[in-house]
Amino acid sequence: MSGTVRVLVADDQYLVRASFGLLIDTVPGLESVGGAATGAEAVELAREHRPDVVLMDVRMPGMDGVEATRAITGPGGPPGVRVLILTTFDLDEYVHAGLGAGASGFLLKNAPPEELIRAVRVVAEGEALLAPSVTRRLIERFTAEGPRTGPDPDAALGRLTDREREVLVLVARGLSDTEIAERLQRSRATVKTHVGALLHKLAARDRAQLVIAAYEGGLVTAGRGGGGERGQRSA
Repeated sequence: MSGTVRVLVADDQYLVRASFGLLIDTVPGLESVGGAATGAEAVELAREHRPDVVLMDVRMPGMDGVEATRAITGPGGPPGVRVLILTTFDLDEYVHAGLGAGASGFLLKNAPPEELIRAVRVVAEGEALLAPSVTRRLIERFTAEGPRTGPDPDAALGRLTDREREVLVLVARGLSDTEIAERLQRSRATVKTHVGALLHKLAARDRAQLVIAAYEGGLVTAGRGGGGERGQRSA
């Protein structure tokens, strides 16, 4: 993405907001556009400032980070704003609720600064990012649950070409567009075209949902997915 990445920080602790804001402003190409102490304030400021990325805490008074994420990324929300959830709580309920609400990434607050900056850039580029432990637990959950109710995932997967299925598996395994291009000996532009087709055919909002679709459809399992070990970047 060209230009400066504009970031809004939402956290109920002032020192956390200030620290993240200062960190962002020290990095070339990133700019802090404000801080929100509640989920409701995050929604209001996201609509006002239209940041590229919102760093969203989960536990905040009143409207929590999951509901704020849903309000920002759902119908009626400011267009083009992506949410990266930051939390100290590595708990399934937050992971799945956050991704289901439309978050493009999930990172623990104890991640080193360089990992946080990389996460902001990855999400701003339109890719999805999950902390390694998060990817591992997603795999474990879908493997343990087995067949899922609702629309048959095989029907959607059946519309994919062989190449698209191959790309989907590599997306679920945590490879970036560049890594997929190298693996398949194709151009990055070609890979991006395949990913775009996957998003359309699987009615996926973003790449995080592609990862979920791959596991739900049985294309990747915990035994051979590999996402748990290299799943920082689900793109």
